Amino acid sequence: MKDAFGLPQSLLVLGGTSEIALATARRLIARRTRTVWLAGRPSPALDEAVQDLRAHGADVRTVAFDALDPDTHEEALGKVFAEGDIDLVLLAFGVLGDQAHDERDPSAAVRVARTNYIGAVSAGLVAARALQTQGHGSLVVLSSVAGERARRANFIYGSSKAGLDAFAQGLGDALQGTGVHVMVVRPGFVRTRMTAGLPEAPLATTPEAVATAIELGLRRRSETVWVPGVLRVVMSALRHVPRGLFRRLPV
Repeated sequence: MKDAFGLPQSLLVLGGTSEIALATARRLIARRTRTVWLAGRPSPALDEAVQDLRAHGADVRTVAFDALDPDTHEEALGKVFAEGDIDLVLLAFGVLGDQAHDERDPSAAVRVARTNYIGAVSAGLVAARALQTQGHGSLVVLSSVAGERARRANFIYGSSKAGLDAFAQGLGDALQGTGVHVMVVRPGFVRTRMTAGLPEAPLATTPEAVATAIELGLRRRSETVWVPGVLRVVMSALRHVPRGLFRRLPV
């Protein structure tokens, strides 16, 4: 169960090698979290994540999970919930893709969409049902400001995040009154391996900053968290910029 401050004692990470998720896990372990499940494809990176979190004092376990194989999600997550209640599910998997390449290769674009949206819909619904069955818990969904308005530079990725964001908001509405809390996190440009080599955007942030915002959002039981917070104002303005002008903006 969560502690008196609303922080989880048990955590399931969907996307067990995500830098944002691991930064969040480390922060929560330093507070109260004792059990962490990392769901992901077996890999040296997943093994390293396990050792890292164990060094921080958590009981860390793994479960094989593939976002691109929705037919296996119920079984994989069922194994986790069969071992005991989970206070927090952090849906953190996703791929950026390569916009220029993916425009020329529709199959690659579909892979981005299947991972970021279809995989998330499947895993999100399975996790939500399990949380609802136990009667409590939070589902935190890592979205992106890229989903707020499609940009020429990354509209394939942005459209997949737009779908994910709308899904997570609707799921949160559907779960009102069930004891399950859904929180959507919208970071801007985050300095991670995924964005390495890309031109840094204004208001860039770090996995640690996102982790801090997630912890604060959990304490407040927020429904939406922007990182950094000023992006809420920035994106509110950009949503209303005329399309012809928006095309010419360096965003």
